[in-house]
Amino acid sequence: MSAANIANVSTTTPAPSDFIRDIVAQDVASQRFAKIVTRFPPEPNGYLHIGHAKSICLNFGIARENNGQCNLRFDDTNPVKEDIEYVDSITHDVRWLISGWADQCLGQKTKGAVPTAQIFNDKPDFHIGAAPLGAPEVEAFFASDYFEQIYAYAQQLIKLGMAYVDDLTPEETEAYRGSPDRPGRPSPWRDRCIAENLDLFGRMRAGEFPNGARSLRAKIDMTSPNMWLRDPLLYRIRHVAHHHAGDKWCLYPLYDFAHCLSDYLEGITHSVCTLEFEVHRPLYDWILQSLELPRTLPHQYEFAKLNVGYMIFSKRRLLQLVEEGAVEGWEDPRMPTLSGARRRGIPASAIRRLAAIVGVTKYESVTDIALFEHAVREELNPIAARRLAVLHPMKVVLTNIPAGETWVCAATNNPQDEVTTTRDLALTREVFIESDDFAEIPPPKYFRLKPGGEVRLKYACIIRCDEVIKDAAGQITELRCTADLTTRAGGANVDKKVKGTIHWVSASHCIDAEVRLYDRLFTVPEPGATDDFRKHLNPHSLQVVTGKLEESLVNAQPGESFQFERLGYFTPDNKNFTPGRPVFNRTLTLRDTWVKPGQPK
Repeated sequence: MSAANIANVSTTTPAPSDFIRDIVAQDVASQRFAKIVTRFPPEPNGYLHIGHAKSICLNFGIARENNGQCNLRFDDTNPVKEDIEYVDSITHDVRWLISGWADQCLGQKTKGAVPTAQIFNDKPDFHIGAAPLGAPEVEAFFASDYFEQIYAYAQQLIKLGMAYVDDLTPEETEAYRGSPDRPGRPSPWRDRCIAENLDLFGRMRAGEFPNGARSLRAKIDMTSPNMWLRDPLLYRIRHVAHHHAGDKWCLYPLYDFAHCLSDYLEGITHSVCTLEFEVHRPLYDWILQSLELPRTLPHQYEFAKLNVGYMIFSKRRLLQLVEEGAVEGWEDPRMPTLSGARRRGIPASAIRRLAAIVGVTKYESVTDIALFEHAVREELNPIAARRLAVLHPMKVVLTNIPAGETWVCAATNNPQDEVTTTRDLALTREVFIESDDFAEIPPPKYFRLKPGGEVRLKYACIIRCDEVIKDAAGQITELRCTADLTTRAGGANVDKKVKGTIHWVSASHCIDAEVRLYDRLFTVPEPGATDDFRKHLNPHSLQVVTGKLEESLVNAQPGESFQFERLGYFTPDNKNFTPGRPVFNRTLTLRDTWVKPGQPK
C-alpha cells in the first residue's frame, strides 16, 4: 500500500492539540528558536513496539507541523545489550510509521553544524521489506558518534570540581546511595583532587582497569530527596566492543549523561520524554547548566506513555518471550512490535490514528484494545479489496449444473470505492462453503443452510439443500443442492428473497492456502501487572488452517490488505508468502468477537 493511499485515508483525523504542542506554539509565536528541532531517541536493545508509536508520532508530528526537524537518534551507550539487528529494525519501523507524512520529518547530518532538514518528496512510496522509492534514505544519528565530545564535557566537569573518580564497587555504590527515607553517605573518594581525577579518568579510558573497578560520578548532593541527584554515575568501564563504535572505547557514558548532551549537540529545542523521566529532569538540567554551554539549552517535557490492554511493552519481557520460544520472534504477528503489526497487516495509518485518538496527557492509563482494533478497522475498511475465502470447507454439489460447465458471476471489489468495480467469479457444479454455514439440526432462528432450506450464495444464486451425504462413520462428506439459476443477476427471479446469504468458492477455481488465525497474545487486560506474566499467555492465540481461496488471490502480494467477506481482514505473510505456497495472516475479525479462552462464546 502506498504512502499516498495511507495519507488519503487519514485526512479525516483532526489536527492534534495537546499541552506540549501548546508550549511549542508559544515558542514559535515568540520566535524563541530559529527552528523547532525534536528527536526520537530509542536505545537499540530491542524492537520498537506500539507504545513507542505515540512518541514517534508526537516528535515527528511536532516537527512536521512546524516546518521543523526530527532526528532519529540511537542512544547507544550500553554495548552489552545493544545490537545492529535492533538498529536496522528500528530504522525500518520508523520509516514505515511515518511514511504517510510527505513533509519535513527527518533530520540529516551536516558536518560541523547543527543538522539541517531532510525533505521527503511529495508522495514517497514505501514498500514493506524494501527501501522507499523516490525518497532519500533515513540517516540515523548515534550518541556514540558524540563519545569524544561527551568525554571532553566529563573532563570539564572534573576541572570544575563537579565530578570525581570513585573506587566503590557497584554494590558499595548502591549501599552508599541510601534510600528515599534515608540520606546517602559520601564516598571516601569524593574529595579526590582534580589532578588525580583527571589522571585516573584518562587511565580508565586507556583500559588500565577492569570492569567495575572505577566509575566517574557527578558531585551533587548525597542528601537530596531525588535519588537521581545523589552523586549519579556518569561513566562506567565496559570492556565490550560496541556495535557502532567498534573497539575504540572501553569507557561508556551513562544514559542520563549522554542523553542531555546529545540533545544539546544536535540543537534539540524540545526534548520530549515519557513520564518516568520526569524525576531525571533535574539531573538533565544540572548537567547542561553546570557546563556553562554557549548555545540555548534544550528543555525536557514529559507525557504519559501509551499502554494498550492485552499487551506487554516491556522490552525485557518481550525478549523473554522471544528467547523462550513463546512466539516466533520479534516479528511474530501476535507481538505488539511495529514489525509484528506490519506483518499482521495493520497499516501504519491505524497506529497513527490510535496515537491521535489517545492524545498526549500527563495521566497514566490503559487504552482499551477495542479502541485500537476499531482504529485498524476504520483504516482497512475503505482500502481492503473484498475476496471470498472458505477456511473450514464443506463440499456442496449443485446437481443441476453439469460437470465442466461454468457460470460467470460479477463480484464487487470494494463497495467503499467511489467508482464500483467488479471481478468475475466462476460458479461450477462443485463449490465449498463454510462448515458452520450448515446445520443438520439447526437451532432456532438459524438462517443459513439446512436440510430443505434455501440460502443465497453471495454474488451467485439461491440454492436449496436436497440431500446430506455421510461416510460410514456418520461424518458429512458433501451436501447435494439445487441451484436456482433464475435468481442470478439478470435472471427472471433475481428479486426472490431468502433470509440467509453465505460465501463460497468454486472447487475447481480456487487455491489452497495456509491461513493463520491470530488472536490476542494474552488473556487478561493487564498481563504485566504480575511478575509471572507468562501464565496469562493465550493458548489459542494462533490457529493454522488450510483454506480454499478464490483464485484471484494467487497474485496477492505482501503488503496488500483484503477483506475475506464475512470472515475478517487478511494479508499475505511478508516472511513466508511465495506464489506456490501462499500464506495469509488474519489481521482482525470484522467485529469484536473475542472472548476469554474457556468462556462460552
